Amino acid sequence: MAVSKTAGWGFESLHPCKIRTNVMDKIKLYFKESYNELVHKVTWPSWSSLQSNTILVIVASIIFALFILVMDAISKFGTNMVYGL
Repeated sequence: MAVSKTAGWGFESLHPCKIRTNVMDKIKLYFKESYNELVHKVTWPSWSSLQSNTILVIVASIIFALFILVMDAISKFGTNMVYGL
């Protein structure tokens, strides 16, 4: 039985339903393999390692922000000295 509206006119459908099923199967396979990889193959860090790395990133971010703050203050001071004359 033809699914296409043009089947009665003797034309073949360009997008038969079989292609959609194939695409859906590929999508399902992708999610199944992704889940399998995340659950069985990925090595997750321990909780203590995660905490120590998080603290390291926060401290480094604060130091970098303070460095930018100091550079901005020096730049502002220099600009006020040059244009404040």
